[in-house]
Amino acid sequence: MATIMPQTELLKKAAAWIAEQRSEHPAKDLYSIFDEAGMRFNLPPKDALALERLFTQQTEEQI
Repeated sequence: MATIMPQTELLKKAAAWIAEQRSEHPAKDLYSIFDEAGMRFNLPPKDALALERLFTQQTEEQI
């Protein structure tokens, strides 16, 4: 039986998964990771965009 998970929990899991993918596969295109996370965690466009902004801001700040 499937368990219903709150949307905020999915967002947290997606963010953790994206961070993990970035560290394991640094050469992988960041936007393909975002697309995969959106599908894998069934994120609505608003949440996917928020994650995208969060991770691209972090990347720009590191430069």
